[in-house]
Amino acid sequence: MTSKASGPSPPPLQLTLTEVQHRIQDFLREYLKEKSPETVGTYRRSLHEFERWFVRRKREGGRHFTVDGVEAYKKYLMETRGLHQVSVSTYLTALRRFCQYLVDIGLLAENPARAVKGNRRPSTHSRSVLTKTEIDRLLDVVDAVTQIGKRDRAIIYMMLFAGLSEIEIVRADLQDLEQTLMGWYLRVQGKGHTVKDQQAPVDPPVMDAIRLYLDTRGRIRPEDPLFVSHGRRSEGQRLNTRSVRSRINGYLKKAGLKRPGITPHSLTHTAALLWLNDGMSVEEVRQRMRHGTLDTTMIYFKKQGLLTRTPEEMKDRGG
Repeated sequence: MTSKASGPSPPPLQLTLTEVQHRIQDFLREYLKEKSPETVGTYRRSLHEFERWFVRRKREGGRHFTVDGVEAYKKYLMETRGLHQVSVSTYLTALRRFCQYLVDIGLLAENPARAVKGNRRPSTHSRSVLTKTEIDRLLDVVDAVTQIGKRDRAIIYMMLFAGLSEIEIVRADLQDLEQTLMGWYLRVQGKGHTVKDQQAPVDPPVMDAIRLYLDTRGRIRPEDPLFVSHGRRSEGQRLNTRSVRSRINGYLKKAGLKRPGITPHSLTHTAALLWLNDGMSVEEVRQRMRHGTLDTTMIYFKKQGLLTRTPEEMKDRGG
């Protein structure tokens, strides 16, 4: 039995960012034309992350459409972005399908992403919330003296104790804080919403942390962002979600809390657990978290043994 003589390997595919973006648009339009809008949206968001990495990798002189390149992308998703293993698998699946599209139209000889396996979906959930002891460790590493430290502490308080997400926090303006007879509220524009049509209660400890930060900013106007950058080049500019995520990941690592499943968004999930364990009813927690249902969250907390209240106690309290 004779084997085929193999010729020289083709040179790695070289594309500019603009060319990659055009190819992704063609892929979404042609390759996924029979898929649902939700599926197309998932692929679009996943490949947008690839575009961001593409720019970074190109700056460093690395190859993209090779097995080594895909391995580097997987490492970036896991270590730099700190994504959960299920999310990493989703992102790699999108890249694998996109590379297959490039093979089908003749730009690639073979699909380099096929050789890079995604992470297995865990058979049991890893704990993706913080315990009260871990919350104390996190807060201990946040500087409570400097302006940036006070800002970051207020942001962490808003996530841990008000259940606010990164996007809700960075979209907030000073005028969105409202005091009523029932206490302070923040008008929020949640994910998927086009206007600030929801209210999130801001309890006294959270409001105190916000005030301590705002006192460092001097003269401020109602239309100013609630949280701004204090870098030399970006002083006064609205913070973005990437900056918030990077800052909180830094604190999680410094406190020794960074592990699979623990991301900045874990702080928001932790708020629900704290409220439930403090005796708040499931319905009130649902309203505070602005979720359609807390059923999945409840099942997760119960399986992990995170709830300290029994179902009977929750029922007695209207939960």
